[in-house]
Amino acid sequence: MNETYEAHYSDDNFRQKLTRFARKAGREVVEKALWLHYAAQDPATPKWAKAAMYSALGYFILPLDAIPDFAPLVGYTDDLSVMAAALVVTSMYITGAVKDQARNKVDGWFGSDPSDTFTSSNATGSNADGFKA
Repeated sequence: MNETYEAHYSDDNFRQKLTRFARKAGREVVEKALWLHYAAQDPATPKWAKAAMYSALGYFILPLDAIPDFAPLVGYTDDLSVMAAALVVTSMYITGAVKDQARNKVDGWFGSDPSDTFTSSNATGSNADGFKA
């Protein structure tokens, strides 16, 4: 993956992006981003896989990319495509535990019903329980 994007990744930038844009990005994008985030935090994930994961998340964090995130209806399709590519390459490190952790976080923000909407109060304060995997 791209070192430029990997260099822009940080836990704080990731958390800020999610809390500001989760509703607009949507449940699927947020859940896939969390898969990558949590898998990258696992000490068993090799460095090459972490580099791919952090590059995809760095691309997600940066405001300027192939399709600007503010573009109606299509703004996050490129971000999801980049994350999907990273997920394919690193799929053996996206464990059931990683998926469960991400699903629990997403359910806390969006509700357990996929049609429920994100509320910013769910992403801040005591309900956020941080991104320290």
